[in-house]
Amino acid sequence: MDTTMNAPVNVSQELTPVSIPKSKTELDRKRYLWAISPALPVIGIGILAGYQFAPRPLKKIFALGGPIVLHIVIPTIDTIIGKDANNPSDEDIKLLEKDPYYSRLVKSFIPLQYAANLYACYLTSRKETSFLDKILLGVSMGAINGIAINTAHELSHKHDRVDHILSHLALVPTGYNHFRVEHPYGHHKRAATPEDPASSQMGETFYEFWPRTVIGSLKSAIEIETNRLKRKGKEFWSTENELLQGWGMSAAFHGSMVGLFGKGVIPYLATQAFYGISLFEIINYIEHYGLKRQKDANGKYQRTMPEHSWNNNNIVTNLFLYQLQRHSDHHAYPTRPFQALRHFDEAPELPSGYASMLLP
Repeated sequence: MDTTMNAPVNVSQELTPVSIPKSKTELDRKRYLWAISPALPVIGIGILAGYQFAPRPLKKIFALGGPIVLHIVIPTIDTIIGKDANNPSDEDIKLLEKDPYYSRLVKSFIPLQYAANLYACYLTSRKETSFLDKILLGVSMGAINGIAINTAHELSHKHDRVDHILSHLALVPTGYNHFRVEHPYGHHKRAATPEDPASSQMGETFYEFWPRTVIGSLKSAIEIETNRLKRKGKEFWSTENELLQGWGMSAAFHGSMVGLFGKGVIPYLATQAFYGISLFEIINYIEHYGLKRQKDANGKYQRTMPEHSWNNNNIVTNLFLYQLQRHSDHHAYPTRPFQALRHFDEAPELPSGYASMLLP
């Protein structure tokens, strides 16, 4: 009698576990919420339209729409929604880094930024726009162009030359193009040390920090680019000088705006640049305030660790700023894209998001 039909079967040897890939929203629950950041210039366009078409008594409110959104609306929503300390796994990080969706989102900010700036120049060129309104509109657009520096920041850490050009384009309205050079090659080497012009010291007020960081970062960028060109056998005034290229782009933009819309836009252009730069430098002031890397026995600074950057997990501000508040991981892995940045329990924690910290 054939007994093979009754032989036991080892099911565990025949079945292999099947790994079901995560959906895009399982991989990143905030996947589609990241569109909030490139939508900021669209909000700016809405503010400008409100100013153009609103009754006269309401025009000043719309003219100040940028600071209202930045300093009142975002902090309020940030407080209500709260924090998210979830981290992607190592496997998830690899998948997130390969997804082109996030890079496209960052780049989409730039054409919208320019559309908003063109609209603002048109409004400030009109005879009925008062000098005060030009200043107020400059403050509103400065909020957008200041956050655009953060878009430039995300692109500045990429290796692709096209991304570097796009980074410069985001910096053009504020004229802060030296940031593209100084930040990745200067600040990231010297962060949380007295030698870094972009790291605030314990007890240093923002009004003391502002001139030190603006002038010091400019000097640092010139030194970095001069040394880079020397290694290639080039002079500072070479056409390969990235600083000159960026400043040339900025000069062309501002010259074009004056040429197209007249000298009446100059107060607006100056105000938005000053406010945008100052807004960005307030964030710089917060990021490493009072934190200091120590020197080892050889006189070299210790490696940058999580405890050398202030962090925060407030969701709304992180959505607007591409998770810049997860600053420790950014310094540990400068080229890691924003969607893959992690939270560290040992990192110093701010009491609230950057938007709330900007409040007096």
